[in-house]
Order: sequence, then C-alpha cells, then structure tokens
Amino acid sequence: METLNFASDYIRGAHPAMLDALAAANAGAFTGYGTDVLSESARRYIREAAACPGAAVHFVSGGTQANLTVLAAMLRSCEGVIAADTGHINAHEAGAIELTGHKVLLLPGKDGKLDASAVRAFMERFSRDENRQHTVQPKAVYLSQPTEYGTLYTKAELEAFRRVCDEYGLYLYVDGARLAYALACPGNDVRLPVLSELTDAFTIGGTKCGALFGEAMVIPDPKLLPLFFTQIKQRGALLAKGFVLGAQFEALFKDGFYERIGAPAIGAAEKIRRALTEKGYPLTPPTPTNQIFVTLTNERYEALTKRVLLGFWEQPDEAHTVARIATSWATTEEETGALIDLM
Repeated sequence: METLNFASDYIRGAHPAMLDALAAANAGAFTGYGTDVLSESARRYIREAAACPGAAVHFVSGGTQANLTVLAAMLRSCEGVIAADTGHINAHEAGAIELTGHKVLLLPGKDGKLDASAVRAFMERFSRDENRQHTVQPKAVYLSQPTEYGTLYTKAELEAFRRVCDEYGLYLYVDGARLAYALACPGNDVRLPVLSELTDAFTIGGTKCGALFGEAMVIPDPKLLPLFFTQIKQRGALLAKGFVLGAQFEALFKDGFYERIGAPAIGAAEKIRRALTEKGYPLTPPTPTNQIFVTLTNERYEALTKRVLLGFWEQPDEAHTVARIATSWATTEEETGALIDLM
C-alpha cells in the first residue's frame, strides 16, 4: 500500500489552474516587482472580493515574510504584538518577529483562540502600571483565521477585538495563511469584506491554498502603513519576478475561485472527523476546518505512522501523542476512504 500523506496542507505542488496560469505567463514578458498587468488584475479581483476598492494589495513570497513585514511596519522599536501563546508567530516561526526587534506579548489561548476580554484585561493592567514606560509597549494584536488549532473566530468575536483595539490604540492584524479553508466552512461568518471592515491588515494564503507559493497582504487603509512597499523590499520578501505571484492570485480570485478551492478539504475533513468520532477517537479541540487533532497512544501513533504521514503536534503525557491530520484542496475521496479504513 502506498503511504498516505496527511501531514500538512502544502504537500502538493499547486492546483492545475495555477500551473496553467504560470504556463501562460511564462510565454510573456512583464515588468518587475509586482508592477505587471497580471498583478494589477489580481489586485482588482481581490479588492472586489473584499469590498474594499481603496485597499493596498501586495504579494510576497511566503507566510513568515508576510507576518514579519506587516508587524515590523506597524511597530516602533519599543513596541510589541499581543498574541495567543499558541499563535503561529510564537510557536512556529523560529523567532522571526523577535528578530525584527519586536517582542511577542503572550496571553493564554483556548483551543488556539485569543479572547478579546483577555486583551482588554491585559491593557487595563498595563495602563495602571506606573512603570509601564520601562516596558515593551503593546501596539498590535495578532490573530489567525483559522487558528493554529483549526478553530475559527466569528464576526462577533472580531468586532469585540476591534472595539478593544480602538479603545487602546492597537492595530488588529489577521494572518490568513489558511483562509481558503475558513471561507469554505459552512458555518463561517467571517467573509473577506468582514476582514476589510474590522482589521488594519490581513493576509490571504496562497501557499497552503492551491498556489505554488505566495501570500497576498491586504491593507484596507494604505495610509496606515506608509512606505510599505519599500519595507517589503527591505525585508527580502519582494520578488523581482512578481508576475509569478500575480498570475497565481489572478487565477485564484477570478470567478470567486478562492472561496471554493477549500471545499474538498472541508468535505474530506468532515468525513474523517465523523468516522473517528464514531470509533471513539478523542478529538481535541473539535474543529470545523481542514485540521483534525486526534489523541493516540504512543504505540498506536508509531504503528499508524508506518502507513500514513501525520503531523506530530504534542505529547500531553508520557503515554499519548496528539497527531494532526490535515486535508487540502487536493485530497481525494480515495485517500479519505483509505485513511478512514486504516484508522
């Protein structure tokens, strides 16, 4: 039996539509650094989908580059960003934010999510601290949609964050590296126009969502981050051949494709989730997206990983391992059925 691969959602190269777009672009010649006609077309599609005609839209090479560039542009040298302790910028970016000179200010999360009330309480304590001028100054809040644990923020929750951020003068930034899978969830009420309305910046993932590589960064009010293009260049996130990103995002957003591309992943994940629940596997936390976290005995984990690639997540105790099952835009019914049979 061929080894199944459910380790991540970027195990495949690219959706065929991306390859077709790149092949077509390869036959032409374009200006550099995202000034080309393909990138401009992609920007128009994204602005239309996000109902934000004045937004600045930039394309960069990857998710870490997007996060560190946006946050470094938002923060002055003595300022930091508030994030859940499980947030991607804390857990899986090798200190990239700290390398820019900015501290990640951690608050406890629940199921991967930060709570607006916790941010408010933190800011209230900070405001009462008579020694606050000697500390890192909080200036931004980092969220991801979906979260690192595959959970989703609701529109009401984002509205609560917006109120807290406005009250205390904080930027609100949403990392959308897996945004296509959030948009494909039936119960999700955070659409692209909601992100444009409630955030100061957000990203639209391509790498994990059907593109060969690349992310789009959306800044609803460009005046908030002047000289941002130059900062992208300074951070090494700007591609000279920007048209290879523009071609892909044009294909992703033409005819609303981005909001549909994650549907196979959500359908496959729901079948797997239902089957595992029926078999008594503990799923923690319960998630609606393409990431499933299952607790296995170490022996069961070792046996399974000889037949299927799973993502190691954590060991809650000496006898158990939490594994991540990740579906993607490319997951087939045959692969889904084979995994269910194996489990």
